[in-house]
Amino acid sequence: MKRVLLALTFALLGATSAKAQSAVELHVAETIDLLSAVRGSDDSRAYLLDDLRVTADVDLEKLVGWKGTTAHVQVMNNLGASPNNGIGTLQGVDNIEVASHRFRLYEAWVEHRIGARTSVRAGLYDLNSEFYVNGSAGLLIGPAFGVGSELSATGVNGPSIFPSTSLTVRVEQRVGKVGYVRAALLNATAGCPGEPRGVDFRFSNGVLGIGEVGLEGSRGKLAVGYWRYSKRQEDFTETDADGNPLHQRAHGAYVVAELRLAGGDDRRTLTLFGRAGASEGRTTPYQGGWQAGLLIERLLPGRPASSLSFGMNQGVTTRGYRAVLAAQGLPPARAESALEVTYSDQVARWLTIQPDLQLIFDRGGVDKTPTTVVAALRTRIAF
Repeated sequence: MKRVLLALTFALLGATSAKAQSAVELHVAETIDLLSAVRGSDDSRAYLLDDLRVTADVDLEKLVGWKGTTAHVQVMNNLGASPNNGIGTLQGVDNIEVASHRFRLYEAWVEHRIGARTSVRAGLYDLNSEFYVNGSAGLLIGPAFGVGSELSATGVNGPSIFPSTSLTVRVEQRVGKVGYVRAALLNATAGCPGEPRGVDFRFSNGVLGIGEVGLEGSRGKLAVGYWRYSKRQEDFTETDADGNPLHQRAHGAYVVAELRLAGGDDRRTLTLFGRAGASEGRTTPYQGGWQAGLLIERLLPGRPASSLSFGMNQGVTTRGYRAVLAAQGLPPARAESALEVTYSDQVARWLTIQPDLQLIFDRGGVDKTPTTVVAALRTRIAF
């Protein structure tokens, strides 16, 4: 690992040798969001958020002769406000919002390929980069289109997803032309360098295990997955006679699907996506949820980067969460639901502009709250 980090440091400092340049791919991307609730919320302030990432992918076979081995490192810095605290939705409205602003070593893993079909990754790893993910939903900025809320709300401070990752070992086996089996063990306590507590090397809260089996080809994807924590988590609402939280085994399952209906290559493309997940319904506010939508790429003639996406999602709440709302005198809804439409276009080689509109129903899981309308403009600068 020290050898990998030294090689990466050399590349980032601007190594000029042809060998280093051919072995290292360096990318810089900054995302800036301007967002406001324009209707249905007492908070109508404008929020500014910023996400800066520097990524290096290193071919260690070219660089140091490690056959079949690559490395991936990403550092990240986030700034800006927290619109969800003001707007008060349950699942959030912006997928680059963070609770604390700091510079992080977000990912740092090494992958080794064993033959043509097997690979192993180890290091700081984002679970949602390969598990429980719809690639065609990636344009939408609502957090629910990332990883299902019933999983993202688990763990001591969330599982190994944005903005905090954890130490992981992931194994993947390709089957036939389009099949795969993928499994990972992740530290149940997320934390990466740059955060106050850093990496939890003691694995004090056990591990999160996740597995996914699927088919993935040029026309689409179909996958099912299951996740489970090794140690019991605190029950969201239930306590013992002394008022201490009961502990439950957090686990759940999900299904992911995508289908390209038309287009491909240099033609306009239409892709449908859908996903649903469920959990045991005791350790988070979510019993489960679903997301569905479509993505149209190359929407406008002569504009190959023009894309339009529409999505809808619903976070289904647990009985315990609804009981908490009722105790506060609030009428509980069965779920919080949202619709989102967004358009993205590259206006310069390095600049992408993306207006976005979201409608949130039963905000916060409270029945018959005014429909909340959130308008956003995302700007992405990439080199």
